[in-house]
Amino acid sequence: MAAATMEKVVNLCKRRGFVFPGSEIYGGLGSSLDYGPLGVELKRNVKDAWWRAVVTGRDDVVGIDAALIMHPAVWEASGHLAGFTDPLVDCRSCKQRFRADDLQGTTCPACGGELTEARQFNLMFKTFVGPMEDTAHVAYLRPETAQGIFVNFRNVVETSRLKIPFGIAQIGKSFRNEITPGNFLFRTREFEQMELEFFVRPGDDDSWFEHWREERLRWYTDLGLSPERLRVRPHGADELAHYAKACCDVEYRFPFGWAELEGIANRTDFDLRRHAEHSGKDLSYFDDERRERFVPYVIEPSAGADRSTLAFLLDAYDEDQVEGEPRIVLRLHPKLAPYKAAVFPLLRKDGQPERARHIYDALRRHFPVDYDQAGSIGKRYRRQDEVGTPFGITVDHQTMQDGTVTLRDRDAMSQVRIAEDRVVEELRARIG
Repeated sequence: MAAATMEKVVNLCKRRGFVFPGSEIYGGLGSSLDYGPLGVELKRNVKDAWWRAVVTGRDDVVGIDAALIMHPAVWEASGHLAGFTDPLVDCRSCKQRFRADDLQGTTCPACGGELTEARQFNLMFKTFVGPMEDTAHVAYLRPETAQGIFVNFRNVVETSRLKIPFGIAQIGKSFRNEITPGNFLFRTREFEQMELEFFVRPGDDDSWFEHWREERLRWYTDLGLSPERLRVRPHGADELAHYAKACCDVEYRFPFGWAELEGIANRTDFDLRRHAEHSGKDLSYFDDERRERFVPYVIEPSAGADRSTLAFLLDAYDEDQVEGEPRIVLRLHPKLAPYKAAVFPLLRKDGQPERARHIYDALRRHFPVDYDQAGSIGKRYRRQDEVGTPFGITVDHQTMQDGTVTLRDRDAMSQVRIAEDRVVEELRARIG
């Protein structure tokens, strides 16, 4: 398998409509990226796969969709206003800014100049609610989705029939005014999180932490990420967040090194207690069976949708030779592929395009599919390979005679003939 460099994947994403530079016609905006027609499908499939695994595939988790802009008291209670900061340094010569904890020395990595002393920089985006831009109307774009879950804990308990242990999940945008965003989709100022807060009885938290650590690692490998490029790294005592009893990261070996895809943390009862203290509302849980009240502990698996999408792209990227010609192929898991299949007429005559269109129309009621009749069949196969389409369906002379089509597999490049009225059934079995 050919090594995927960031440059190759970025070029492919732009060329084939996965990801575009944000505001490109105006020269772009640093760390701003737009998902194109294929990218939005891929990312949606990543999020759907997470939702099925974490929410709809279980009977102990429900979802919510909390507001992006919340009462500023939320961020005071959570500690974000006081402590959600990164150390910032400036170069006295070239004026560039850097995160101090990313630097190895005291000289500027860009020009070698002298750096200023570090100062703390709050990462939250500030805005105003209403017509007045004064301190009484200050609000913030949320820097994480977790707090929207915590402040809705009582609402969910009162309106659902869930019993501890149970979880509340959310997928949504978050915003952080990063000092040094970069590495394409890996670190941006606007990003999407896939987050679960799983509430458990104190004393059961260690076993549930282990459970979710194993579940979340398995999710990535089940969807095709190479096990040798994944690892679980426990946090040392010196890097644990102040609220965490334990934490580990699921890391992927990106071209720029090992980096976090997802964090799994034991947040104890910190968040519910803080919000109870600041709001004056009771956020404890009453166990009907044991007739006791307690504040639950929380296990939090928190994944980045954009980082995961990038990892799946990098891991799937491959280059090989087909009949002496170079081929770029994205070996995406069929569940993640933007198109599940593409339909081709071998020739643009003899009724083949009309027959192919009929099959395409039947398929797209069940799956995202593409139709392509431009160029040689070999070039059409390679176009679909490059965007990760796992299956090709070709209408040819034999189709017109006996009603069978050719089904081509992207990775094995094997071809079998099946009846055209079995295509939906066959694809559903192969996609899983």
